[in-house]
Amino acid sequence: MRAVSCSRAGVAAGGYGHGTGWRRRADPVAHPCERSTVPENGTTDSDLPPTIFVLYGATGDLARRMVLPAFFQLAQYGLLPSEWRLVGNGRGDVSHEDFQGRVKDALTEFGPQPEEGPWEEFSKNLRFAGGGFDETDPGSLLDVLEDTKAEMGGDPQHVHYLAVPPTAFEKLTKGLQEHGLTEGSRVVYEKPYGTDPESFRELDELVLSVLDEEQVFRIDHFLGKEGTQDLHVLRFANGLFEHVWDREHVQQVQIDVPETLDVSQRAEFYDATGATLDMLVTHLFQVAAEVAMEPPVDLSPESLQDARESVLAAFRPLAKEDVVLGQFEGYTDIEGVPDDSTTDTFVAARLWVDTDRWHGVPFLLRTGKKLAESQQRVSLLLRKPDGPVTQVPGHGNVVSLSLSGAGSLDLQFVAKKPGPSLELTQATTSLDLADIEGGTPLPPYVSLIHDVVTGDRSLFTTSAGLSKAWASVEPLLEDRPEVQPYEPGSWGPTAANDLAAPCGWLLGQTDE
Repeated sequence: MRAVSCSRAGVAAGGYGHGTGWRRRADPVAHPCERSTVPENGTTDSDLPPTIFVLYGATGDLARRMVLPAFFQLAQYGLLPSEWRLVGNGRGDVSHEDFQGRVKDALTEFGPQPEEGPWEEFSKNLRFAGGGFDETDPGSLLDVLEDTKAEMGGDPQHVHYLAVPPTAFEKLTKGLQEHGLTEGSRVVYEKPYGTDPESFRELDELVLSVLDEEQVFRIDHFLGKEGTQDLHVLRFANGLFEHVWDREHVQQVQIDVPETLDVSQRAEFYDATGATLDMLVTHLFQVAAEVAMEPPVDLSPESLQDARESVLAAFRPLAKEDVVLGQFEGYTDIEGVPDDSTTDTFVAARLWVDTDRWHGVPFLLRTGKKLAESQQRVSLLLRKPDGPVTQVPGHGNVVSLSLSGAGSLDLQFVAKKPGPSLELTQATTSLDLADIEGGTPLPPYVSLIHDVVTGDRSLFTTSAGLSKAWASVEPLLEDRPEVQPYEPGSWGPTAANDLAAPCGWLLGQTDE
């Protein structure tokens, strides 16, 4: 047996114990991180109900890169039910055996590499239903589901995973209703759940006319990251941070997600969305809500979601003067991008959170393609203290959490240089969360898919929360600032530096 560690483990085991009112969840099926151990590779979670997963778009890029490797990792961590099947769905006429071969190819290309024994155990649970699926024609899916259910026995729960472009959400949702597949099922919608305020409202109205909100799992994989989950523990379990997590002590918050990648592999999709819709209103807003939310009354999914929704409602609508948009030079030369495209490949925004805790503190959000580095970092810049030590160098104290990989924590502080003089310097201490003993970091998709099986919606977005996020960005979409060019490999348009004054962006700063 191997121990597993994530933010909800120690929290749920005994509460934080410092008077915030957090308590152990009372869900009938415990989250894996609330157990002290993960079963050995190849074993299963006997507490979970028998489950049939239906993966729509099973031969597509998202399934190959993210979803199928996550299922294999779930099996290796022992986090799947003792009885489960994965039924892939697509338009092609693919046999069960051919699908198994394609899954193995995906694992070989995108990892983890399947060894023969574990692969044989995993692959025997894979099925395929061809012929597509929509409200007028279910293809072979209903027949395959009936055969699979008879093979498993009993009444397994169904999880429908829509790993398809958002343009296919409507027909699949209507198909689930038409063919009687909604009752008792859970349905996973990939990002983007709507590409603008109008498409979000239309899709959400349809989904909630077919499904109850509790059946809907809208994925934002940034919420599934170990580092994002650790924001809860970092803040609420440590008085060192909780007591300074407010406007009296924090001068500025930076959420910085630059990327070195271009968009050549997904140019058509990206040109229809851009950085604001692809990243800002989704990932960055959700992380900002995690940072800014008030303490939930407990760790139940409903309380965590309520806390995020409340702070999203307090996001002031983005003003034109608080946003800088950019497009890297050469973007319109990419195949599939119109010569006159004004799509933003960079966005920096100064967000204001109108709550008592954060009033007047700017939240600086930045992301873009073809930038100087790839990072995913949340940083709180603390105000310099009043007192006899006035020549504090640099930013003084900074609490910085990396969301990449398993996550890491950096604490920047001021210290005296060794020697006879009182010369001050900045120092940093770091902790890689993966180095914490007794833990197994879970990749975001592994964590989120397991939560779907258990019915834990803590780390999923909600209809109300997304509605409030779109409301904050809608004025910007109606009156966009001019898109400014920037050089690939830079930190974006120089105008973005003005948003971060007087502190300046932590990433990309040069030592003076």
